[in-house]
Amino acid sequence: MVKRVRGSRTGRPIMALLDLLGRRWVLRIVWELRENPRRFRELQDAIGASPTIVNSRLAELREAKLVELDADSGYRLTALGKELLSLFLPLHVWADKWAKAI
Repeated sequence: MVKRVRGSRTGRPIMALLDLLGRRWVLRIVWELRENPRRFRELQDAIGASPTIVNSRLAELREAKLVELDADSGYRLTALGKELLSLFLPLHVWADKWAKAI
């Protein structure tokens, strides 16, 4: 029996991940943290979402162990978050090619 993952009815981790990544602003937050940590206000300004939504999404990402808060530098990707981001980089390269094609 597969252990249930929070947010997943099937218990399959991939479904829980897709649910998390499908929430509005989650991927944008991960993308904005790709190079450097950012403070809350800086993230909010970069994303353009309300403080309530940004706070909620950051809490979800922290609970998922993809983002952490460092008191000195702000929010940053964890090792798991960086690994997830590395999986998106080939898609980023493809998206650039696609954009030129259309």
